[in-house]
Amino acid sequence: MPDPNQPVSHQDHIASILASLPGLPGIYQMLDASGNILYVGKAKSLKKRVASYFIKNHEYPKTRLLVSKIRDIEVILTRSETEALLLEQNLIKTHTPPYNVTLRDDKSYLYIYVTGDKYPRIAVGRGKGKHQKGRFFGPFPSANSARETLEILQKLFQVRQCTNSYFASRQRPCLQYQIKRCKAPCVGLVPDETYQQDVESTLKFLSGDSRDLDKKLQIQMHEAAEALQFEKAASIRNQLTMLKEIQSRQAIYSLGGEADIIAFGREAGVICVHVLNVRGGRVLGGKNFFPDLDPDLDETELLSHFVAYFYFQVADDLPKEIITSLPLEDASAMSDALFERFERRVQIKSRVRDLRAEWLDIARINVENALTQRLADHRELHTRFDALVAELGRPLDRIECFDISHTGGEATTASCVVFDIGGARKRDYRQYDILEAAAGDDYAAMREVIRRRYTKHDLPDLLLIDGGKGQLNQALEVLEEIGKNGFVVGVSKGEGRKGGLETLHFADGSKKLLGLESKALHLIMQVRDEAHRFAITKHRAKRDKKRGSSVLEVIPGLGKKRRRDLLNHFGGIQGVLKASERDIAQVDGIGLVIAKTIYKSLHN
Repeated sequence: MPDPNQPVSHQDHIASILASLPGLPGIYQMLDASGNILYVGKAKSLKKRVASYFIKNHEYPKTRLLVSKIRDIEVILTRSETEALLLEQNLIKTHTPPYNVTLRDDKSYLYIYVTGDKYPRIAVGRGKGKHQKGRFFGPFPSANSARETLEILQKLFQVRQCTNSYFASRQRPCLQYQIKRCKAPCVGLVPDETYQQDVESTLKFLSGDSRDLDKKLQIQMHEAAEALQFEKAASIRNQLTMLKEIQSRQAIYSLGGEADIIAFGREAGVICVHVLNVRGGRVLGGKNFFPDLDPDLDETELLSHFVAYFYFQVADDLPKEIITSLPLEDASAMSDALFERFERRVQIKSRVRDLRAEWLDIARINVENALTQRLADHRELHTRFDALVAELGRPLDRIECFDISHTGGEATTASCVVFDIGGARKRDYRQYDILEAAAGDDYAAMREVIRRRYTKHDLPDLLLIDGGKGQLNQALEVLEEIGKNGFVVGVSKGEGRKGGLETLHFADGSKKLLGLESKALHLIMQVRDEAHRFAITKHRAKRDKKRGSSVLEVIPGLGKKRRRDLLNHFGGIQGVLKASERDIAQVDGIGLVIAKTIYKSLHN
């Protein structure tokens, strides 16, 4: 008989929970020793689903690690599987448990939107909740497809894209008017009625109503010709020509339809899901996802996990149809849950014909191609990890790397990038504005960012510092001050800062020079270069924002009148930044000497 005074082991505690679980629908929360939520899941039968974690040996490392950390389980019963799905996704969104479904790139989708201003503007942005109220069109899976559409609309209808503050401050047309990308409603160069017609045409195009738009433009062209407004008629003719070219490129998708086509693929432990977006009968593009899911699960269950996460955590938009390459067992519950989330009905189907079958074939082809490429990349990445493990003589799962970026001490920024055996973990990337270190003091900047990062976070298996012995020592001193001990390696460039001549610096003062053909070096260079790219992207954005408001004021020989003339000539600071020395020298009162000074100040 067990002694009631003896503490219960966590194995016995889990066993007692499993024995008491009902065979009813609900959600379960896995907790660690500190009571933190590790994982949230749903189940038709809580008893069967939760028990499955403990009655077999899991091959998937992430699942094994999850099970090893579980110290308690909490459950909430629901009346149906639909309620369980809704509650599961709400809890995931609230608590973001570390072992739930993660997508390597789960940014909100891009939308083109037309505002409700007196003179509406057209713009592109992520998500629907962070922008002005208006009409949204999309989603566009990639920035290229969204911006390409935006460029077409600029050429076709010349609706403004500038911000309201920029629009309100204009006293003369900007560069967009000069290159025929805007009709300058800001200074009254287009009648209100004409501008509103252009906005309506833009909305029709984005809605896929190109046939009515074609007829409308033809009528407008004939009316302009009869009124002897030949310049206007020629402009509309050019619009029609461009519209017909676009229609001919999209003829295969000329039928109506609004759907997301989701194709699932799995090979050698790698899972890929391709989401193809169709709106107004036009394929807007597709996007590959590589969800971090347990490959031991059934394929239909994996796809259900993805669909739930995608629509509840990532997507802002629900189409009329969701077409999947595999039938979803919980399709009915999923449809009801999505209705609760988006307040509109969606059909979930896997058996389709005609045009929808063609869309599904396109999605399947893309999934197969993505898997082929991913597996090749995975094999190379595994080879590089194995080589680095052999070189360092220690196991590696997570690598973090820091880089500092600035221009002569201006707008100093630090980046932290994260890699594991699956590649870049972009969700875990972080960027830091350096707040305390003096301008140009790289050592102090490194100390600041290391302290801020690891006061709150655990150390990785390998911490890479972009720099030599000096940078490495700064990181080691800070870690000692905050009571952390980890494996830290500095990476310095070789003579002439040429890639492939890097030297590794270790905490004991030793150094190692890897060969140019070393796979271990290739991994280190890959991580280090990504940290540099990520840091310099943030730095340039920060620097350009600062310069946009102040840099002209500190350029020698550039007084108030010349600054005003410059901005008026180029339509704003962005136009000045894009101008060459010769272009700047053409502004009244600015010769070639001052132009060189201005150009050098803006670009160095």
